[in-house]
Amino acid sequence: MSELVSPDPPEIQGKRGALLRAIFARKTTNGPFKADAVSREHQHLLVRAAGAAPSHFNSQPWRFVLIEERAKIERIAHLAGRSMQQLIERGVFFERYRQYFRFSEAEMEARRDGIFIDQLPGPLRPFTRQVFSDAGLSVMRGLGVPARLGRDNQKLVATSPLLLAVLLDKNEYRPGQLSAFYSQFGLGAAMENIWLTVGELGMGIQFVSTPMEIPEAWAEIAALLKVPPELELMAVYRLGYLPDDALRPSIDWSSRHRKRLSQFVFREDCSVPEAE
Repeated sequence: MSELVSPDPPEIQGKRGALLRAIFARKTTNGPFKADAVSREHQHLLVRAAGAAPSHFNSQPWRFVLIEERAKIERIAHLAGRSMQQLIERGVFFERYRQYFRFSEAEMEARRDGIFIDQLPGPLRPFTRQVFSDAGLSVMRGLGVPARLGRDNQKLVATSPLLLAVLLDKNEYRPGQLSAFYSQFGLGAAMENIWLTVGELGMGIQFVSTPMEIPEAWAEIAALLKVPPELELMAVYRLGYLPDDALRPSIDWSSRHRKRLSQFVFREDCSVPEAE
């Protein structure tokens, strides 16, 4: 299943070009990819698109590692799955991200942000409201949910034909200085270029985030990729071609909604919300 942005605004419908189509069709792939290798041509197109992004003084602080070696992918997958299981078992995941969870259509429609947990195995459905409590966590442990999520996460990463590690040059990325903001801003633009390009290639992309939550797991990935002292490992993504008939994972969510203009845009100053 893919997270899909909200339908086109009325002013876009019927008159959009390729760029606007890519922006409003952008999505994140939560499910599996085809086993087919990503062609070298497409790999290079993706990183060239990233390299076309703006950066302060044209510094181009981003660096990328394209990872196809199965042993490396499987090791990163193991770390991703183990990290997910640890985060759920300890209750850390829900504690950190509880503000983003929605459990009803009405709540999602009112907030228009976060993720709507709209697919769960039957035994878990009665406990959605208790998921953040000690009792709810105990139930999930008893039902083997942390291990199941860990296995699912590991499998998704392990069966991905391509991983992309994203790094920043520490000559530009200096935390505590404006250069760090500029570098991260540029890297965000570079990754958005990739995100928009994958749709044109029949591909999908997903952030492999859980190892970042466990310092020792993240350090192991950096060592595995032989990251030198002058570079900072910032993120890892999984990519691949989309299957024709993808099935949703057993535990899945939707995040199609986007805030209304009046919820995030102001006119002239921050006291006047923009009219729809």
